[in-house]
Amino acid sequence: MKHSGSSADASASIPEFHIYGEPARDLGVGFLHVEKVRDRNAIHRGEVGAHMHEQMGQITYWTCGSGCYRIEDGSLDFSAPAVSFVPSGVAHGFSIAPDADAIVISISNALLSSLSELTTLPLGLPHLVTGTKDPAAWLRLDQTIAAICEEQQVNGRADDRLMPLLLAAALTYLGRLSNSRQLRHLTPAVRLASELRAAIDRHYHEALTVDDYVGRLNTTRYQLERAAKQVLGQSIKEAVLNRRLIETKRLLLFTIRSVEEIAYETGFSDPAYFSRFFTKRVGRSPAAWRRDEARLRGPGQEPGRY
Repeated sequence: MKHSGSSADASASIPEFHIYGEPARDLGVGFLHVEKVRDRNAIHRGEVGAHMHEQMGQITYWTCGSGCYRIEDGSLDFSAPAVSFVPSGVAHGFSIAPDADAIVISISNALLSSLSELTTLPLGLPHLVTGTKDPAAWLRLDQTIAAICEEQQVNGRADDRLMPLLLAAALTYLGRLSNSRQLRHLTPAVRLASELRAAIDRHYHEALTVDDYVGRLNTTRYQLERAAKQVLGQSIKEAVLNRRLIETKRLLLFTIRSVEEIAYETGFSDPAYFSRFFTKRVGRSPAAWRRDEARLRGPGQEPGRY
């Protein structure tokens, strides 16, 4: 459990789920899950309580009906078409009418991190857009979401050359449709944690200290550490190290680069230290982890494919 700093009762615990209603668990580097809100109607019956996801973000595309979406302290009534993006660590929930349904695309943080340079949407902040303005943009979003669903259904493990582009396109269309009104109720901690996430995505491979991040974000160490622990569930240092770990796993799984090359690319000046770091956190050496993951993926799933 994390403690939300967003509600009036800051001590209220917000449950963490894998997919809604399922206990949180570790996600694979390329985790991607697609389903409809109504697929879990027997669990939520139209009332999804405040919850969060520690290791993934979600795109939710409302195709019919209406409801009320809640993100942190804010709420917004919506009617389809509507679309949201909620990053990990942000409390959210909704109440919907009986005729409402949506497509929910759950994306691991590792996969989202690889999209940060492919989309203009700030991936550390939640977004919610509703309305019928710019029907051409809504049509492009609808077609992209449909392509994501088809690709996931047909290929299972989607081709890494196509799926990231489709996901980045969907997020970018969301950004084009977006406006700032849904962000008014975000807490300072959520905003600051979002800025920290973006800064780490840009600089995790550099030898920056915690104080460097504090200075770049023009804040205090106390405020930044507090935001990181409240929203990200970890210290600034751990957030940087975990971002490096995510990237090393992604490169080990989806490329044929050597362990030494990956160590240098992700900010480790000493490949031997990198191997010790990886082994301590994962329980296996980088080479053993890569070999075991390749075996689990099965024949035909060579590096470079989800």
